[in-house]
Amino acid sequence: MLEVIHLTKKYGKTLAADDVGFTVPDGKIGILLGPNGAGKSTVIKSIAGLLRFKGAVRIQGQDSRTMEAKKCFAYVPELPYMYEALTVREHIEFISRAYGISISEEEVSALFGRFELSDKQEKLGNELSKGMMQKVSICCALITRPKVILLDEPMVGLDPAAIKELKAQILELKSQGCTVLISTHMLEMVKELWDVTFVMDKGHILGTYAKEALAHEDLEELYFSVTGQAERPAQNGR
Repeated sequence: MLEVIHLTKKYGKTLAADDVGFTVPDGKIGILLGPNGAGKSTVIKSIAGLLRFKGAVRIQGQDSRTMEAKKCFAYVPELPYMYEALTVREHIEFISRAYGISISEEEVSALFGRFELSDKQEKLGNELSKGMMQKVSICCALITRPKVILLDEPMVGLDPAAIKELKAQILELKSQGCTVLISTHMLEMVKELWDVTFVMDKGHILGTYAKEALAHEDLEELYFSVTGQAERPAQNGR
């Protein structure tokens, strides 16, 4: 379970997140939505431990700052970062040692196979495209076997096959009882995944909506109706 409680963050006099609170239960997929400048990045970075903030974030009941919480939490950032002098396989080894976990050769091979990295294992971090870096970042998060995982725009830069595989992987995590939170602008990519969505604007959560409680409204309709933004009409198929 992921709990965000009265999270408040200021940059100087600018209030980027104002008393933000929401919960994603075990085995559920939450989506954090909002226009540019809504405060999503501030919330994401606070949950990930990259920012100081007022309030609390709890991961499986533990304060997010504790080692116990960090051991069961994984984060896939919007902009993946690779160590230039490490190969793809060495990134996996580095993360497994940092978390103190053992992972078999069969597990690594299966994961690389799913994300089409089998022939990229010996490539260095600075030799990878953004899409490949994103795949490695996802694999590094998955090998920790997280109980809570946070993905920030995870499908940006991925090819269609990788997007399909990532969706399947997210649903597998859900079936295993993992808590998933995704922050994204790509509504069409997550419309079949979500269980609960949090719509944010101007530093506030405007509303929390459970999919099972909505009879007909889809994610895009919900987003545009809550934010008051006009949905873009189709233009000659473009």
